[in-house]
Amino acid sequence: MSPGDALRARYEMVVGLEVHLQLKTQSKAFCGCATSFGDPPNTNVCPVCLALPGSLPVLNEMAVELAVRAALALGCTVHEVSVFARKNYFYPDLPKGYQISQFDRPLATGGHVVPGVRDDGSPAIVGITRVHMEEDAGKSLHDRFPGVTAIDLNRAGVPLIEIVSEPDMRSAREAGEYLRALKQILEYMEVSDVSMEEGSLRVDANVSARRHGDAVLGQKTEVKNMNSFTGVERALAVEFARQCAVLDRGGTIDQQTMLWDAQSGEVRPARVKEGSHDYRYFPDPDLPPLVLDRAWIEGVRSRLPELPAA
Repeated sequence: MSPGDALRARYEMVVGLEVHLQLKTQSKAFCGCATSFGDPPNTNVCPVCLALPGSLPVLNEMAVELAVRAALALGCTVHEVSVFARKNYFYPDLPKGYQISQFDRPLATGGHVVPGVRDDGSPAIVGITRVHMEEDAGKSLHDRFPGVTAIDLNRAGVPLIEIVSEPDMRSAREAGEYLRALKQILEYMEVSDVSMEEGSLRVDANVSARRHGDAVLGQKTEVKNMNSFTGVERALAVEFARQCAVLDRGGTIDQQTMLWDAQSGEVRPARVKEGSHDYRYFPDPDLPPLVLDRAWIEGVRSRLPELPAA
């Protein structure tokens, strides 16, 4: 029996994924700046996405329609009222000091994806917890100038949706199949370029290990910095093995954010994982609640293209 087989015999992997998807709009979420990829740094910016005093956001209607289209294709319930919130944290490429996102009242909840079958032959049904809208941050460039981190704010304010799954995946293979099925659905819906190379699809993986037969979930870690579906599978396998080894020694798993190093094939700690209270969410005072007419939602549903399963 290989070491990997021995681990799987004692422990079960539990995975939930957070997929950040850039919506295919010509302008940003709350201003008129272009979203084109590869333009010279800091050229697609304005007072709104630079967070200059007195600037006010205005919501992009096409971003809302694409977000609703994606949520409906995933079988979610789209809510007639959702609320934009401020997610407060400091990072050099986040000029406002907060990200406009959605928290306790998201755009949509309760869908599912059926990517394939489990190792035991049963259908693999992955629940979708929520789909919410948010804006992207800028980009930190660590390799452009020696010893200096450069900031490009072209991406700041680009419209995203975050698709949060239930912890329903039980292997790295199942996680990869879920991502490929999700990518295919979103391609059919024409809501995004779904390009991991250009950063329009990014994945954060929450993974934990527990003894077979345990009902309680183990302490999870979040793995970031994965730029391919194969990379996600490799990172999950490595982090699962690390957690199993810690548990075998009688240790405990710390809730933290891990970074995947594809060259070395290792995960390494980045920081203590934040909880929702750390972000001090509150409704954005510059944006009213997003109110969608039920007839308009059904109109978007009626215009959906055929899904891959059909």
